[in-house]
Amino acid sequence: MGVDRTDRKKTSPTHSAGVRPLLLEAAGLTLSGLVAEPEGSPRATVVAVHGGGMRAGYFDGQAHPGLSLLTLGARLGFTVLALDRPGYGRSAAQVPAGLTLGEQAVVLAAALDAFAERYGTGRGFLMLAHSYGGKLALTTAARSPGLLLALDVSGLGHRYAVEPADLPRIRHHVHWERTWGPLGLYPPGTFRAAQALVAPMPSREGAEVTLWPGMFDELAPRVDEPLRLTFAEHEAWWLHERAHIADLTARLERAPLVRVERQAGAGHNISLGRAARSYHLRALAFFEECLEYAAEADAPEGCADAAVTVP
Repeated sequence: MGVDRTDRKKTSPTHSAGVRPLLLEAAGLTLSGLVAEPEGSPRATVVAVHGGGMRAGYFDGQAHPGLSLLTLGARLGFTVLALDRPGYGRSAAQVPAGLTLGEQAVVLAAALDAFAERYGTGRGFLMLAHSYGGKLALTTAARSPGLLLALDVSGLGHRYAVEPADLPRIRHHVHWERTWGPLGLYPPGTFRAAQALVAPMPSREGAEVTLWPGMFDELAPRVDEPLRLTFAEHEAWWLHERAHIADLTARLERAPLVRVERQAGAGHNISLGRAARSYHLRALAFFEECLEYAAEADAPEGCADAAVTVP
């Protein structure tokens, strides 16, 4: 979700040291993004997918040195690829109305194939996604079995905490409290820096917002990768009480592991807040766990049964 008009002065996009822009040709589109690589061969490649109204720079926050997933992942031995989803960044000129989730999933899979032709990917692709990007991650996992080793998704549930009929109105008038939460959750300069990250949500993407509950119910039984879901302490877009989480996880019947956690001291936009480093470390630790068992034919008991951990 985007930023409110707190700062009207636009800032030029900047990137952390070691992070560089890239372009990928995929399914007839040119996708822009950011990439950071480790010094040696990568353990695996983390693909970071942003939410609605944001861009790839969401995962390379500039308000504080510790925010960037790209630099942290590279230091820990991962290649990290953050892509502008179709309809954002370079591809916005090609598809100004954007694409549906199903169409985006086709482009994303093609983009990962194109990336693998140019870069070493290590053990394979791990996907970390936020909010609307989480919808794309689950859609891609369901439609392209075997493409991803594991998924880590934040800021996404399966039932909205607002009435579906109100979503179009709220989307066009960004609801500050729901999107960000208390201002103290974010480092000074966050909202000025975030102006370089925001972009309009394409109309075809926006048209599917109210459809997500039904789409999730159809996709969830087809996801067969380990999945970690994180809800921020101040998450206000999604229902995430125990009963809602129990219903959500019950629908992920083929996933070998489903882990649900809460991130203390965080709002919806976790990767731009003070809790970003903690969240990113937990996500990368989950990926390490998945890599440890990915090559084993029989997962250990603790990784074979769906588990819900909600503090």
